[in-house]
Amino acid sequence: MEADDIALGPDLIRATRGDARQVGAITADAFRDDPFNRWLLGTQPAIEGVFGALARHVYVPRGLSYRLGDEGAAMWLLPGGDGRPPLAALPGLYWSVRVRARLGANRRVDQAVAAMSAAHPDFPHAYLFTIGVRPRSRGKGLGRVLLAPMLEACDRVGLPAYLENSNPANRGFYGAAGFERIGLIEVAPDAPPLEAMLRQPRG
Repeated sequence: MEADDIALGPDLIRATRGDARQVGAITADAFRDDPFNRWLLGTQPAIEGVFGALARHVYVPRGLSYRLGDEGAAMWLLPGGDGRPPLAALPGLYWSVRVRARLGANRRVDQAVAAMSAAHPDFPHAYLFTIGVRPRSRGKGLGRVLLAPMLEACDRVGLPAYLENSNPANRGFYGAAGFERIGLIEVAPDAPPLEAMLRQPRG
């Protein structure tokens, strides 16, 4: 599966480097009340910094990212994609985690990265890093619009899709799209649930 082979349709805008900051800002706004990310980082400036750096340096240049105007965005890695932050991303991540986040965020981030890496599937799949709609635009079905093109592409080529659900309130949304829980990722005793979910392709 190649990013250029995926048709997004008329409403979605494929993100280029010039869109990366906007994709990061939309995502941070969508995740402002996310239980896991609030535990992990603790402040909105830190959430904005981390998602901004990852959008700019990882998911826009290396994966498939797109937005729905200024209302929603999704960031994916396709099979073979590298999700490790490059050296260029480290200053922004360091500043966000060490300076802007709640005390102890560096330890929590290390725990989260280790636990998520251990649980990550080792077979080819499309990885949904984030999908989010700004709070002001929820309840309009925009999440389904964001999810549809990639799931259709996965079905077409017979590829599973994987995600970590960081908010129990979204379990029904993912379940309706065909994702099923395959495990719980235990990051730390005081961490909110992080749910590993897999969607098998539909024929």
